[in-house]
Amino acid sequence: MTDGVLIGVDLGTTGVKVVLVDSDQGVIASASRANTLSSPAPGWAEADPEQWRTNALSAIAEVVALTPGRRIEAIATTGMVPAVVLVGSDGEPLRPAMLQNDARAGEEVARLTAALSDADPLSATGSVTTQQSVAPKLAWVARHEPHVWRRTYAVLGSYDWLLTALGAIPHVEVNWAVESGLFDLDRSPFAPAVAAVAGAGDRLAPVKPSGAVVGELRADIAAGVGLPAGIPLVVGGADHVLSAYSAGLTQVGDWLVKLGGAGDILAVSEEPITDERFFLDSHTIPHLWLPNGCMATSGSLVRWVQGLLKIEDLAAMDGEAAGRPASEVLCLPYFLGEKSPINDVDLRGVFAGMHLGHDAVDLYRSALEGIAFGFRHNAEVLSERGVLLSSATVTNGGATSLLWKQIHASVLGVPLRTVRNHPGASLGAAIAAGIGVGIFADWTTPLALVEEGDTIEPRDDLVGRYDEAYSLWRELAGATAPTMRALARR
Repeated sequence: MTDGVLIGVDLGTTGVKVVLVDSDQGVIASASRANTLSSPAPGWAEADPEQWRTNALSAIAEVVALTPGRRIEAIATTGMVPAVVLVGSDGEPLRPAMLQNDARAGEEVARLTAALSDADPLSATGSVTTQQSVAPKLAWVARHEPHVWRRTYAVLGSYDWLLTALGAIPHVEVNWAVESGLFDLDRSPFAPAVAAVAGAGDRLAPVKPSGAVVGELRADIAAGVGLPAGIPLVVGGADHVLSAYSAGLTQVGDWLVKLGGAGDILAVSEEPITDERFFLDSHTIPHLWLPNGCMATSGSLVRWVQGLLKIEDLAAMDGEAAGRPASEVLCLPYFLGEKSPINDVDLRGVFAGMHLGHDAVDLYRSALEGIAFGFRHNAEVLSERGVLLSSATVTNGGATSLLWKQIHASVLGVPLRTVRNHPGASLGAAIAAGIGVGIFADWTTPLALVEEGDTIEPRDDLVGRYDEAYSLWRELAGATAPTMRALARR
């Protein structure tokens, strides 16, 4: 081991989190900053990369100042996937980043789905063409913003771009490549998808695995955050993958409910199981895979409801909502369309079953429940494909709410293991940094840093009620889908 420490930076939809990790003690300092999500048109989900950079540097400077005298061994980044950052030859973004849940490219998704029908993208890349795929977004830019596309030098992911802004060479991490639909599972460009967007092949960055050293911290950046220049910069990984890893998911049957800005569900498997209804990622531990689902909204919907209803204290709102009957109002959480397992960009959000006696508390609880029903839908699909779901864990920002954890345990009908003081993907990024510079010999050793938390049991009095409500929720989704699609087409 070493007396030095590692920095992990997690670039999320709603915030940036930076942790300082001691290889023996675990997290010794952390800082966070809020990110702003922009939706200037229906279905759009954008963010300002300059805000990401400012927030990351500010948070890095804070954790460095909190631990004077500690030597920084390496820095790695993680984040949402596959966000799209188009950069010029100077590495600077040419437009706002398009996030993974951006649904603007509906026409391009349909066109590319037809164009790639004979190429079997599901078998080749692990997923079909959806709103999450990168090629449709690139085609949208080429069509609607040709001046941006002409100036684009490279297509990067969010956390990969942030690492290049610190001094790394342009690159994309393995799971950004896999989920983009632009690369095969063997990390080679998927020629049919690349060829479908003129000029895309010339703009692909090289694929690098988690733990690869890709540069050194620039002198000007280092001076601004109180660090020496030349600190190794290491590829981290996709936030949901590193979050699952750092929550201790290492065995087949382990699965994770990740309550981030979007909603992720991941399960460990020995084989690359593919299905058009969900996604596939490579585990950081060699020879393991992570079939997974991603819902377009989770924490982002809660934040929207909080702002719309002017809720100042979420903890107090939790207390009130806990006393309300379960599932009096049903919420379809499709406020940015939906990714897995439906993959329909034209769906829209719904609150159903309201009467004049309902109020903001009922709507808030309904949103929490609607997201939990979405996780149950994804879990059912994974099980149908033979993915073993035997030991469940819940993590990330939403897991700070006991009410929301209890709702999920009761909706899913399983105990939910928790991780104490879990820093999420930022810890996984710091571990990747340690792998890159040889502080950790392998990916299993540092999992001793993970602290077990309480287990949340399903409530017997709610399981049956939620079973009934879930059936009604699925019926509601089917009944309203044609209307929602018609409204979207308007």
